[in-house]
Amino acid sequence: MTHFTNTLSARLGQLQANGSETLLCGGFKGIEKESLRISRDGVIAHTPHPYALGSALTHPHITTDYSEALIELITPPFADIRDTLGYLQHIHQFVYAHLGQEILLGASMPCGISGDESIPIAEYGSSNVGKMKHIYRHGLWHRYGRTMQAIAGIHFNYSVPEALWPVLHSQENSPLSLADFIAVSYFGLIRNFQRVGWLILYLFGASPAICKSFFKSRPELMAQFEQFDAHTLYHPYATSLRMSDIGYKSKNQANLDIDYNSLSGYVESLSRAINTPYPEYEKIGTVVDGEYRQLNTHILQIENEFYSTMRPKQIAQSCEKPTVALRRRGVRYVEMRSLDLDVFDPMGIEEDTARFSEALLLTCLLTDSPLMTSQDHRTNNANQLLVAHSGRKPGLELARNGGGIGLQEWADEILDAMRPVCGVLDAGHPQQPYTAALNTQQAKVDNPDLTASARLLAAMRGRSQAFAGFAIAKSAEHAQYINGQPLDEANTQAFIDMAAQSHARQQFIESQPQLPFAEFLHRYFTQTCNETA
Repeated sequence: MTHFTNTLSARLGQLQANGSETLLCGGFKGIEKESLRISRDGVIAHTPHPYALGSALTHPHITTDYSEALIELITPPFADIRDTLGYLQHIHQFVYAHLGQEILLGASMPCGISGDESIPIAEYGSSNVGKMKHIYRHGLWHRYGRTMQAIAGIHFNYSVPEALWPVLHSQENSPLSLADFIAVSYFGLIRNFQRVGWLILYLFGASPAICKSFFKSRPELMAQFEQFDAHTLYHPYATSLRMSDIGYKSKNQANLDIDYNSLSGYVESLSRAINTPYPEYEKIGTVVDGEYRQLNTHILQIENEFYSTMRPKQIAQSCEKPTVALRRRGVRYVEMRSLDLDVFDPMGIEEDTARFSEALLLTCLLTDSPLMTSQDHRTNNANQLLVAHSGRKPGLELARNGGGIGLQEWADEILDAMRPVCGVLDAGHPQQPYTAALNTQQAKVDNPDLTASARLLAAMRGRSQAFAGFAIAKSAEHAQYINGQPLDEANTQAFIDMAAQSHARQQFIESQPQLPFAEFLHRYFTQTCNETA
């Protein structure tokens, strides 16, 4: 997708000629949503993760991310996105029944923080597994600061329909085994997404402004921004500062050259970063005065520290490293990590957004995907940063094939290529929801004022509100909406049971004999551990 060839049309045409095009439908979609717990007056919560929600260590659907206050809601994967979003709503309803006077911040960029020390690091109990999770977060604090870790987002998980793989494998006359073909295809999808993923930031980015309090621990960064009002900094044409170099994109990782040309290359390059000492982190130390500051002094402590817009994923078994799980069992799904929270939607993501994302990922799968060079990586990253900071700027040009192309022209190309895919996904749906979602995004390409980032700034101006005031007010509206629709008795009992089971599971883990923590870490990194060791 450096440019659009006839590859997609040919592959789609073959599927249609064989009557197999409906195999594109029904890929599983899951959502992970992070939200900062805050008080009604907008201050980050310093209360523990509510006990009634279950154990953050072991609950499958309600946990915490970096901070004790940064709740993470995880749906199971469903073939119908309406089921995914329905489950997400059920989790919200159960959570809100146990938040007391707190609410969930509906914006990605944090409000109500006052420097790193105001952000409590998540706790996971006394087991070695729990300690490892906590110490990893301590390492992130020492490396990047806690403020960056308080940013919230949406992860959209997608797996290609299983029944599609043998047909594509045969259609391509691939000499590879089916398992290898699946891995190659997923990495082709990822490379294409890296080329065009800036479009997600343009369309759905909702973090063009930041509270000044965000910079208390890094005041030197404030000079990069214009002042919106006495409490808010912004870029006039920004889309997603969350995905910029002051958000999730870390300058410490700018020189990491992770290989997306193959599964083996990805595993090897990521493993190399996890095993390579880094002088700046060696200065921090691992154990200082008897306390762990980080898991190790390497470029990455573990795989999750690598901040990427998309990750290939495999479900890891107990104490299994993600790279080992990928090497052993291949790619099971991809995790798209570049969606901001939609501050205008109580769930943080609209159905149109999810449908568009699915169609874009299938288009990335079916389109030819050349291997990438280091220069390609730099170009893709530069395009993303440019759109994050200035995506709505009139006449903005992005880099492509050694030259430049207007953002609007390139976006039109991508959406045109997606149209036949949306047509297939709409089969059996009289209202054509995928095509409707595509048309909604086309309107945003034609008129940047319709994008979430532009609407957010316009609403702040219209209400004469700072970013924090607007975000807190919208979050309170969402809380009122969710509290006004209490969860039914059957689903409530199901979540109560899950919470009890998760606490029992944590207690069981902690009741088992524990190795000395240093020995446990050694066994984890050498993959000779078990969950309770």
